[in-house]
Amino acid sequence: AGDQNLFTSIYPTLSQQLPREPMEWRRSYGRAPKMIHLESNFVQFKEELLPKEGNKALLTFPFLHIYWTECCDTEVYKATVKDDLTKWQNVLKAHSSVDWLIVVVESDAKKKNKTNILPRTSIVDKIRNDFCNKQSDRCVVLSDPLKDSSRTQESWNAFLTKLRTLLLMSFTKNLGKFEDDMRTLREKRTEPGWSFCEYFMVQEELAFVFEMLQQFEDALVQYDELDALFSQYVVNFGAGDGANWLTFFCQPVKSWNGLVLRKPIDMEKRELIQRQEATLLDLRSYLFSRQCTLLLFLQRPWEVAQRALELLHSCVQELKLLEVSVPPGALDCWVFLSCLEVLQRIEGCCDRAQIDSNIAHTVGLWSYATEKLKALGYLCGLVSEKGPNSEDLNRTVDLLAGLGAERPETANTAQSPYKKLREALSSVEAFEKHYLDLSHATIEMYTSIGRTRSAKLVGKDVAEFYMRKRSAQKAEAHLQGALKTYLAEGWALPVTHTRKQLAECQKHLGQIENYLQTSSLLASDCHLTQEERAHFCQEILSFAQQQVDSPGHRILLPMHSFAQLRDLHFDPSNAVVHAGGALSVEITLYSQMPVPVHMDQIAVNVHFNIEKNSYRKTAEWLTKHKTSNGIINFPAETSLFPVSQNSSPALELSEMFERSPSDNSLNTTGIICRNVHMLLRKQEGGSSLETPPGVALEDGAHVLRCSSVTLQPGANRVAFRTQAKEPGTYTLRQLCASVGPVWFVLPHIYPIVQYDVYSQEPQLHVEPLADSLLAGIPQKVKFTVTTGHYTVKNGDSLQLSNVEAMLILCQTENRATIFSNSREESSVASLRIQASDKVTSIGLPAAPAYHVIEFELEVLSLPSASAAMGERGTQGTPEIHRKQKDRQRTGHCMVTTDHKVSIDCPWSIYSTVIALTFSVPFRTTHSLLSSGTRKYVQVCVQNLSELDFQLSDSSLMDVGNAADLQLAPLNARCQQHIHSKQSVFFVWEIQWTQEPPPALHCQFSVGFSPASEERLSISLKPYTYEFQVENFFTLYTVKAEISPAVGAEYCRTGSLCSLEVSITRLADLLEVDKDEALTESDEYFSTKLMYEVVDNSSNWAVCGKSCGVVSMPVAAQATHRVHMEVMPLFAGYLPLPDVRLFKYLPHHSAHSSQLDADSWIENDSLSVDKHPDDQLDCSSVRSRGSVASVASSEHKGLPMPRLQALPAGQVFNSSMGMQVLVIPSQDDHVLEVSVT
Repeated sequence: AGDQNLFTSIYPTLSQQLPREPMEWRRSYGRAPKMIHLESNFVQFKEELLPKEGNKALLTFPFLHIYWTECCDTEVYKATVKDDLTKWQNVLKAHSSVDWLIVVVESDAKKKNKTNILPRTSIVDKIRNDFCNKQSDRCVVLSDPLKDSSRTQESWNAFLTKLRTLLLMSFTKNLGKFEDDMRTLREKRTEPGWSFCEYFMVQEELAFVFEMLQQFEDALVQYDELDALFSQYVVNFGAGDGANWLTFFCQPVKSWNGLVLRKPIDMEKRELIQRQEATLLDLRSYLFSRQCTLLLFLQRPWEVAQRALELLHSCVQELKLLEVSVPPGALDCWVFLSCLEVLQRIEGCCDRAQIDSNIAHTVGLWSYATEKLKALGYLCGLVSEKGPNSEDLNRTVDLLAGLGAERPETANTAQSPYKKLREALSSVEAFEKHYLDLSHATIEMYTSIGRTRSAKLVGKDVAEFYMRKRSAQKAEAHLQGALKTYLAEGWALPVTHTRKQLAECQKHLGQIENYLQTSSLLASDCHLTQEERAHFCQEILSFAQQQVDSPGHRILLPMHSFAQLRDLHFDPSNAVVHAGGALSVEITLYSQMPVPVHMDQIAVNVHFNIEKNSYRKTAEWLTKHKTSNGIINFPAETSLFPVSQNSSPALELSEMFERSPSDNSLNTTGIICRNVHMLLRKQEGGSSLETPPGVALEDGAHVLRCSSVTLQPGANRVAFRTQAKEPGTYTLRQLCASVGPVWFVLPHIYPIVQYDVYSQEPQLHVEPLADSLLAGIPQKVKFTVTTGHYTVKNGDSLQLSNVEAMLILCQTENRATIFSNSREESSVASLRIQASDKVTSIGLPAAPAYHVIEFELEVLSLPSASAAMGERGTQGTPEIHRKQKDRQRTGHCMVTTDHKVSIDCPWSIYSTVIALTFSVPFRTTHSLLSSGTRKYVQVCVQNLSELDFQLSDSSLMDVGNAADLQLAPLNARCQQHIHSKQSVFFVWEIQWTQEPPPALHCQFSVGFSPASEERLSISLKPYTYEFQVENFFTLYTVKAEISPAVGAEYCRTGSLCSLEVSITRLADLLEVDKDEALTESDEYFSTKLMYEVVDNSSNWAVCGKSCGVVSMPVAAQATHRVHMEVMPLFAGYLPLPDVRLFKYLPHHSAHSSQLDADSWIENDSLSVDKHPDDQLDCSSVRSRGSVASVASSEHKGLPMPRLQALPAGQVFNSSMGMQVLVIPSQDDHVLEVSVT
């Protein structure tokens, strides 16, 4: 408003300067601020242009009213300008418009012309006072706008800043009000009469405003909201909750000319929407064209491709949900044209390099266009072998008519979608060219981005096209490639479908072997119906039946599709059989055919192998190394897909819930896979997985066959029987099943299955029935004859050489049992046993080869034991003297004796030597007892076995037959019971009247028999034990007496007592005295003895010398007494100290006569020759009170005398067992009493 000429002069500068500087736009509801450039459209003020009540137009809305004036004269202001401003203000108030601005333009030229005018501020102030009382900023001054000066520039900057601020404030306010009105209108969508088209126009106006401000993202949001709202209504309609206005979009489809993306706004379709005459395809096309325009403004062309693919698929579904009537093929045309339109629109705004690098975004449109063109070709008869018929041609004409005329914007384009579709539907050749070009381009794109599965799917469509065109050779390559991929990745249903197509292709090509193989796979495929499986099975059987009359070459097929080997069972179970024996092999074949199949034969090829060394494995060895149950289970094939090296990971499934944000009610639920990226990734480096290349059939001499077998669906038992021939290992290599010339072959049986054939030499094995054989009583021995390859005939016998100390007992009736090699009893026969002095002959019953003859015999080993006594008469260990090899174990183990028996067998020229070990059940020891001069012999019999025995008739005889010497028994009982691990003692007194012999040779004998058994059929020989006793008569008696100190009645602890030792000789010179210690003098003979007082219990302390050497006359009753002092250490009845006697033998050196014996005694340095059984300390013979060293350094190197212990039978200690009462001292506080 205001001065129009003034505004016209300023407008060029204003329109250029206004959008130059950006402004920060702050919006409501917490939306992020944005920097925008304001571009305004200035129109002349007219009252009719002001918005009326209820007008929702935002594009034509006057956001800011500006009044322009350059009045400098007060009179002019009062006369015209003020009234004009007042009218302008009143009109704005009448229309409730509060966004206005008064601009006063100041010009220096007018100032110079008007000299009497007031300063300019007065006009501005008057305007502000008259019209801007509370809004003084609504009046601005623009100084010399047409000049080029700094003052002018400053004025322009201030004015433009004010203008932008007011304009943006008004726009924001009115935009917010518009959004509130739009939101209110949207919330009324559930009311009757609400129109989506009306609401669409309102929200689109908001999108136009954002687009005008170059806020393309906000504009795109408006269209996306409209898209989502419409889609939700369609979904609700499909669920039964439909809106009335949706019926406008359910009109039948009459035009299918595709998307229009080459216009920024398709006004034709917009008017249809505004008039509520648009179809579903019109609405979707217009909505997507606007989204496409904004996305291209945002430089996001690849999102256009993605959204286009989603749109095309969703439109197809929405038409079905709304039940819109669509002519056949119309939708395919619309989709095809739309795909190419989107692709060409993207190509128009991107260069070739960008397109090639973003194939992944556009390949879906290529594939969809290919699919729809294929559907159109099938629909219009362009794929059939004979070409289209009249009906197909009429349908083609109708489809082309629905396309309408080509749009002007594409009329000059040679490869427009419209021209391509018309050309493709024009002829069979043109269709084939266009379809194959599209398919091959799609396959190349999918392959280049690594989407192999999608490429194979398109390839399958191409293969189907070739099959319809009777070009099976070209179709096979695509089908094989797809099948390889599906097998590698384990897609069961695609594998089945592809195999069906491949089978048809192979049948057309005449590839008999491949067709039969595919048919067998399909016949066993559980994803097919029973009728389809039976059809493919019958194809195999029909071919086999046709070839019977004209025999040709064999056709080898893998068995895994025909049948599966589940298990195998051997009989005998250990899969070991002797040469000539029968072997049975039973297998379980699981037939995967849907119908019974009659097989000509089922065979197992066997590989024979013999070891380098001679095959001598025995049945026992093979049994230990073979499975006992004889059943071999084969791993079941869970699927027909081979397990790749990189097996797929397990599925990671999770539940998924979607709840309503308003009331938290459950909307949808499902299952999602979290590792789908791992499952669907391409398998690397896969080899050919359909069938192993070339199934070879082995030809061998060893084959197990079973003819004329009918395999029922499921498990079948097939038995093979064979007779073993040559020894060796037989490995089952292949399983074959034949129907005419068709052979199903399992090339390798795994795990390895073998059976062994052995040839065994005859063997004789002898073993005791008990853990050990006992000597002296009958024992059973088991004879086992393994015949091996030898056949035992009547008259064959075993010749046993007799052993002197072992008898073979012949019973009245002996029987032998004959077993087969599998331990099955076959017969029982009697044994013929004939004995002579040197040989025992055992006649064997007749038995066939590879059988076992077992029988038992009783043997008896004679019991005996002997012992040799040394120079002493104490308990000793017997030493056995026998011609055979004897051995005695340490401790309380039984003495064993080996008897070697030589046996001559009828199958060998060599004798077999066996050793039977017998254990003597008793351990016998003897000892010499003395009482003064009376002598006794004690024999101890210890039972070491586990049996109890009855002992009887014990006797002891003098084998040497000494004159006038008797052994008087002191055993009262004549029969005694001896338990296991117990001992029995026997005692005899030795009596003589004249001088006794120096040695006594005795033989102990006792009868024995097992206590638990009944009366034996034979009499057992008694057990004997021989031993020798030397120097058993008494030569010296030793007596010790302890007396208290003088004046004391009893010995006291700590007080010295007197010990008197008396040594008395009981006999004159005997033969045993003639040794080195014997000294001859003029009157008598004497011998040197050494005595030693020892208290091993530490009850006494010997004061002074505890040992000494005495010269003892060799005469009866010669006595020598020794006195010494001892001190009791404890109170009570104390045993007397021990007194020991030794023979004192001089050294053999010549200097020994020059040494004084007393010097040796003083130094206690003596050499002691001890008896092996005496437990004396060799280092010294000193007792308490000795102060000298054992080996004094003074006499080191001097000859040492020797001590020889007297045999225990020659010395009798009459004080042994005596005790002395010792009372404690009176001043002792602690009483120690020794109790013994």
